[in-house]
Amino acid sequence: MYTFDLDNFELMSPAPGFRVSFPLHSATGAASTATVLFELDPGVELPVHQDSAEELLIVVQGTAEARVGDEVGRISAHEVALVPAMAPHGLRNVGDDVLRVLGTFSASTVISTFERPIEAGGPEVLVIGSPVQMAAYLEEPVAA
Repeated sequence: MYTFDLDNFELMSPAPGFRVSFPLHSATGAASTATVLFELDPGVELPVHQDSAEELLIVVQGTAEARVGDEVGRISAHEVALVPAMAPHGLRNVGDDVLRVLGTFSASTVISTFERPIEAGGPEVLVIGSPVQMAAYLEEPVAA
């Protein structure tokens, strides 16, 4: 059994006011699930992006303005939002406290494509879990 504690997990800080970690994914042994844990300081935004897998956003603490496709709404602590695979979505902390969100994906490897990088000069595409092998070369030709 693999476990992690949401209150005692080391977070990276790729941009001011944004902290993130990926506790569970294919590289940690998950077969069909990945997770992201992130925090946004008040007023900070997670840019609009698309994920290759469906995602459940579980608000642990705080209040967010969530954008999923053309819909915009608020979600607060203990509420959950469903984001379909490849739906453009983003979050902004509209509260006075830190926003903490646990995202759970329906795949153990997830490719996220951002409209703009999280950090200046950063990547617009992020792979959670092991890299996806798109094609492999064969040593010998295969008979048709």
